[in-house]
Amino acid sequence: MRFLAFSLLLLGLPFGTAQAAGGAHVVDDSEVETPGTCHLELWTTVFLLGDGYGNAAPACTTLRMPWLEIGADYAHYWDEAIGAPLFGPQMKVNFRSVTQGLGLGLALNANVNAKTGNFALGQILALVTVQVTEKVRGNFNTGWSYLNNVPNPHAVFYGAQFEADLTTEFMLMIEGFGRNPGVAGGQIGLRYTPGQGRIDFDLLAGGLLDAPGTRTVTFGITLRF
Repeated sequence: MRFLAFSLLLLGLPFGTAQAAGGAHVVDDSEVETPGTCHLELWTTVFLLGDGYGNAAPACTTLRMPWLEIGADYAHYWDEAIGAPLFGPQMKVNFRSVTQGLGLGLALNANVNAKTGNFALGQILALVTVQVTEKVRGNFNTGWSYLNNVPNPHAVFYGAQFEADLTTEFMLMIEGFGRNPGVAGGQIGLRYTPGQGRIDFDLLAGGLLDAPGTRTVTFGITLRF
């Protein structure tokens, strides 16, 4: 059950911009996608026990509403506990840009099991981003989290992430997160953005802090258009 809760935790978090947080990262930033731009985030997470899931999440921010990002999420599990596609809407609102020193946002998402129609997960999270230095950022999340078919369906989610620009093309990410009561874990990874262009590549490794059998490897691609 802890394995199922962790896999849902990885899926059930909001998306962010392609250049900071977002994608296969669990902890999100406060910023929306660049107004007038859309992105498609694709990633696959494989648990070392053999289970995993594939995910696709398109989203857009319009010029008329530059503070709102609207998208959707589709994921398909191939584990024994779920083995079904999950689908639902996602939304992020930016109240204050990090360019003003402190970024503030709100993320909402919900997913249903496409086979059964049952509500599978949902979250409402406060998002905070702090520009620590020119090359280092901190992202902090907290809020309500719902997961179906776990001992504690309603719980508080919390997470913290630090990103550091190693070069103009490579970014290092370290994050920790959890549900209370429930699970706690972390991830570390690199993001490669060739020529600072419209494509990001993510390679991440993570797992539960107290359960070695839940180690994961994630590969992701983000396309902006």
